[in-house]
Amino acid sequence: MNEQLQSVVRYLEENRLKLVTAESCTAGMIASTLADIPGCGSWLECAFVTYSPQAKISCLGVKPETIETYNLTSENVAREMAEGALRVSRANVALSDTGVAGPENGDGGIPAGTICFAWSFQIDDRITTFSETRRFTGDRNEVRKAGSEYALSRVWHYHNEMMQGEKAA
Repeated sequence: MNEQLQSVVRYLEENRLKLVTAESCTAGMIASTLADIPGCGSWLECAFVTYSPQAKISCLGVKPETIETYNLTSENVAREMAEGALRVSRANVALSDTGVAGPENGDGGIPAGTICFAWSFQIDDRITTFSETRRFTGDRNEVRKAGSEYALSRVWHYHNEMMQGEKAA
């Protein structure tokens, strides 16, 4: 296990975070990476791979109008995926992604390598969500791998940002 992944796992354990993933572009690679680690059941709750618009709608509660208005590759869809995954699981942190791995551009001319991410955190009944869009280079699998690593590497950053907001409130 690489040092970055060890750091993420340690952070999840130390902060008693239980993770659910809602993956599209990475197609389960994030959950698979985490599942390679012995004892992952203590911080990996479950994983959804929702590739089609219908799966995003029926499994995660993404609104059809969000997809129609913003496109599948959008932070708005990623946010609804993460928040939906929290609602249907017992996790307190959700990580989601949707994008275009390539090799061609996606609908609406979205460049290959573009991935929209969201990280949602739940404390009691309140959900706080962060999102961002990144572009990665490489072939299809290199984009998916880079996206998976990036998504995991940002969990601590957004969790800390959320916690700072909690202290200020």
